[in-house]
Amino acid sequence: MSRPGVRTASLVALVIVLAAGAGTAGFFETRALRSHRDPAPSASAAPTAWPAALSAATAAPAPVVTAGAGQVPAAAAVARALAAPVRDPALGSRLLAQVIDVDSGTSLFADRPGTPAAPASTAKLLTAAAVLAAYPGTHRFTTSVATGAGGALVLVGGGDPTLTAAAAGKAADYPGAARISDLAAQLHGVPVTRIVVDDSLFAGPSVSPDWAAEDVPSSYASAITAVLADGGRARPGDAIRSAAPDLAAGHALAAALGHADLPVTRGAAPSGARTLATVRSAPLRELVEQMLQQSDNVIAEVLARQVAVARHLPASFTGAAAAVRAELAGLGVQVGAGLRDGSGLAAADRVSPAALAAVLRLAATGPAGPRALLAGLPVAAWSGTLADRYLGGRAVAAGAGAVRAKTGTLTGVSSLAGVVHTRDGRLLAFALIADRVAPGAAATDAADAALDAIAAALARCGCS
Repeated sequence: MSRPGVRTASLVALVIVLAAGAGTAGFFETRALRSHRDPAPSASAAPTAWPAALSAATAAPAPVVTAGAGQVPAAAAVARALAAPVRDPALGSRLLAQVIDVDSGTSLFADRPGTPAAPASTAKLLTAAAVLAAYPGTHRFTTSVATGAGGALVLVGGGDPTLTAAAAGKAADYPGAARISDLAAQLHGVPVTRIVVDDSLFAGPSVSPDWAAEDVPSSYASAITAVLADGGRARPGDAIRSAAPDLAAGHALAAALGHADLPVTRGAAPSGARTLATVRSAPLRELVEQMLQQSDNVIAEVLARQVAVARHLPASFTGAAAAVRAELAGLGVQVGAGLRDGSGLAAADRVSPAALAAVLRLAATGPAGPRALLAGLPVAAWSGTLADRYLGGRAVAAGAGAVRAKTGTLTGVSSLAGVVHTRDGRLLAFALIADRVAPGAAATDAADAALDAIAAALARCGCS
C-alpha cells in the first residue's frame, strides 16, 4: 500500500485573496509511493517560481467570489461538459463525484455522491474546517517548560505541530514556528538535572492501528505526540520523521540549554509545577494553510486532536475523528462514521464526495471561522500540491490559476476536492474520488491528470 508524502489568508466579505504566494506557496507534495519512492524535499523549499501556464491574462490566481455571479449553471450543460473527462479509463473502474453550485447548493453533477470511499488526503478538508470552527483563526498553541522533581525541567506539550529545534537565526521547516531556542533563552541560569517530556494532553496510541507498519517512521508520518518538533522530525530538515518525536524534542531542549548529554524521559509535570518558559505557535489559520499546502499528515493529526481537546473528548485517533464529526455536524455537515483519523492516511477511512463538497460549501458560505480553509487551498499551477499540475496541455490549461483544491493519493486511490469558477464566474465546489485506480506511480499520475481535466472542464464551462 502506498502513502502520500510531501510533493512538492484571508476572506474579506465576498472575496478571498490568496496569501500563500508570500509564505507557504513553495511547498510541494512528492508522492512517496512504496513502489516508486522519490526523495521528499525539505519543507523549507524555495517558493514556487511563477509558472509559465499563468499568462498575462491570469497574472495571479483568481479571487474566490462566493456571491452568485452569473446564473446558476444548468445541470444538463455541466453533464455535457464532463461527459468525456469522467469516462477517462485512467480513472479506473469507478469515479464517485459531486459538483454543486456554491451559492445555491444546487447539485449540478453527481455520480454516487453519497457513497463513502477512501478520501486519501482530501480528508484534511474535514480537519481544517473543524479546527477552524473550534478555535479562532488567531489562536496559538502554547508549549511550556515547568519545574519538575529533583531538578528536572518538564517540557509540556500543548500540541504545536510546528515547534522547531532550528537554532536561533536559522530557517525553520515551517515559517513562523515557535522555537525551542526561545524556551532555552528564558531558562538561562536555571539549574537542570534532566528533561522530562509531558505528552499528557494527548491520549491513546501515538501510531494509528489503521496505518500500515511502514508509515511510521517515514517521510510523511511520525508518531503523534503532544510534544514534537518540526512536524515530528528528530532534527530540522530530516527527510524521515521520527518514531519518538517527543523524546527528540526533549533532546533538542537539552542541547539548546548547552547540556546535550542530559537524560530525557517521558513523564508529567507535578501538581502545582511552576511555569518557567513559554512559546506560542504561529496562528491557527497559518498552521491550517501549511497543512493543506504541504498535505502534511502530522499537522493534520495534531490539529484533529486539538478539536477533541476543544470538545472535551479524548485527544486520541478515535476521539479526534469523533470530535471532527461532531464539530461539523453542529454546522450542518454530516460526515458519517467512516472517519478513522485526521489526515486520510488510514486506508480504512471512508468519506463521501457529498460530505467533502458540503464542507467546501460551508467554508465558502458558512461561519467566518472555516472560511480560512479556502485561502489555504493549493492553487492549480501555482502553489502547494498543485504547483506542478495544470502546467501543460489543452485539457487542463483552463484550470491554471482557477482551480483551488486538496489532492489525495493512496495506492489505488486518487482524489481531488475544491472550488473553481466557471467561465461565467459562477463558483462551484467539486469532490472527485477514483478509488479503483491501478497500482503504481504511472497509473496514479494518469489518474491525477484525469481528475485535473475534470476540474479544468468546469473552469471552461459556461453551462448556462
